[in-house]
Amino acid sequence: MTKFAYFNRAIRPIEEAQISIMNLTFNYGIGCFGGLRGYWDPKQEEINVFRIRDHYRRFLNSAKMLMATFDYTVDSLTDITLELLSREDWQENCYIRPLAYKANSMGGVQLHDQEDVVAIFARPVGKEIQRNGGLKVGTSSWRRVDDTAIPARGKLIGSYVNSAFIKSEAKLNGFDEAIVLSQDGHVSEGSIANFFMVRDGVLITPPIYANALEGITRRTVSELAQTELGLKVVERDIDRTELYIADEAFFCGTGMQMAPILSVDHRLIGNGQIGAITQEISDLYFQVVTGQVSQYQHWLTPVPQLERV
Repeated sequence: MTKFAYFNRAIRPIEEAQISIMNLTFNYGIGCFGGLRGYWDPKQEEINVFRIRDHYRRFLNSAKMLMATFDYTVDSLTDITLELLSREDWQENCYIRPLAYKANSMGGVQLHDQEDVVAIFARPVGKEIQRNGGLKVGTSSWRRVDDTAIPARGKLIGSYVNSAFIKSEAKLNGFDEAIVLSQDGHVSEGSIANFFMVRDGVLITPPIYANALEGITRRTVSELAQTELGLKVVERDIDRTELYIADEAFFCGTGMQMAPILSVDHRLIGNGQIGAITQEISDLYFQVVTGQVSQYQHWLTPVPQLERV
């Protein structure tokens, strides 16, 4: 269970991390967040946080879009997170959630002249890595928010209402997940994850300008596919009907990790099984995040262990 949170510039019992219902962010969604994973290494008996500094660079970029003014840096946020996890003293995988929000009470709906603060908490998620066996996906009737309305490249709290519309529609229509189209009708991503497909041995993903999140897992998959597996990776527009003739497809993201797609709009992807390239990428990804590939150890940051008496 979660025992602590970073709140009001100190690590405190989680029960003390409270905000008022009059809080500006609670009422208007003016804030941003991040999502990081820590993986338990039973051999070293430590948790390693995956690409922590990359996550905090994106977190600070999201905060910058919201005109946040505070003195946090990538290094200071990293140090706070490692201390928080050290205090939790878990021996299992965990999920970490930093938040930047406006501390003011309800008032003017604006970004500037507000008090910007940061809070961080985490939760344990078990020792085993839960792999997804494959998803049935439908194309959403909802479109991804446009950069000219709410920038999808930032993890902005208010924009996830769009994701909630998309996910609930998919689930209530009998699908596991959704493919979301951009405003111009091209494939953007899933409700909360980036998208890849395979055609003729080439790994293809929508460009960032398709209003997709600048995903760190997306970047990781692209690098591993090219460097370790020798695959060609292409960023380009994808039409909806091209999904139906893809050889393989999958979602990826910190929350979803790697999730193969078995069908789209009731049409099988390939033979309706997890494809060979998807499986190879997935296996390699999980080996990397759990510290089994030495050349990617620099992506892992160990949590300091508490001194025991």
